[in-house]
Amino acid sequence: MRKILMITTLLISAFFSEAQFNGIKDKLLGGSNPLGSILKKPSPITTKFEDVNMNGSLPETFGNDKTYIPLYKMKAVQGGGFMLCPGFYEMTNMSYCLKAGTHGPSQGDGYMFAPTKGKMEDVVNAILKNHASIHPEIEQHDVQLILWAIIARAKFENLSTRLKAVVALLLSPKQIIELNGGFVETIGNEALNKGIIDLPPAAQKIMEAENNIRGLVERGSDNYQEFEKYAVLAGMATVDRSDIHRGMWSLHPDGYYVRYFPAGYSKTKVQIYVPEKLNQVIYNAVGTIACPANTGAQRLAQTNMPLEKNDQSFTNPCL
Repeated sequence: MRKILMITTLLISAFFSEAQFNGIKDKLLGGSNPLGSILKKPSPITTKFEDVNMNGSLPETFGNDKTYIPLYKMKAVQGGGFMLCPGFYEMTNMSYCLKAGTHGPSQGDGYMFAPTKGKMEDVVNAILKNHASIHPEIEQHDVQLILWAIIARAKFENLSTRLKAVVALLLSPKQIIELNGGFVETIGNEALNKGIIDLPPAAQKIMEAENNIRGLVERGSDNYQEFEKYAVLAGMATVDRSDIHRGMWSLHPDGYYVRYFPAGYSKTKVQIYVPEKLNQVIYNAVGTIACPANTGAQRLAQTNMPLEKNDQSFTNPCL
């Protein structure tokens, strides 16, 4: 039992709080654990539910009787996002899985706002921003493949020729160099199983998924179904935060409220409430994550790219 607790503490240290448990971490990494090369590298994206600020949140029943204005029809802002004044808005937009080896959203998962955090947050944000503003013609699947490669800490030079070309469109040469800065090598199945045997099941699945994704990248694969097979687990995540309900509102640092209704990992309906006390706000989804309360569910990076549009008439409250 003591050994399991020590390794669990290491996992928390390596993935979520590099400044804590350094003594235990250094001791274990100094041994023969085959996971050492992975755990020594910082996680590319570290956002977790502890990054959610629950202060000021509103219940899931709030705003259900309101009429929502199509968000994508509001004035676009240079640099990304939309200018909003008091009212209720919604948009079904592209979203992306940022945590391989976890379950896709289900009707029972509560999601709240959290900022994108981690060593590769600038690179991830640049990809999502440039996809929307410069190269919207790029397929969503290709962007997702690149994001999976990043969170698995795969090496850029191992990407397929086609994916390298996509990356070159979305990132600067300096940012591309960053993609090689945190990579780790693929571990053989026998060594991986030896290294993760005492980790919690959820952590084992993440390690296995990332390792398998690195293997696909090293083989030059860009087959979406192959990546998805490892990145997205079947079934539903275990509910470990039953107090967080689907449709709860998060208070954004800029004073407006946001809530999420994912439909799978690739599509999320976002609703925004701008209170009367605010004059104008800019809603920019890049840099934000719909963060699951259930630890076995996927983090969902949000974008400004609408997936569903309609031509219904509406009254613009900002005029």
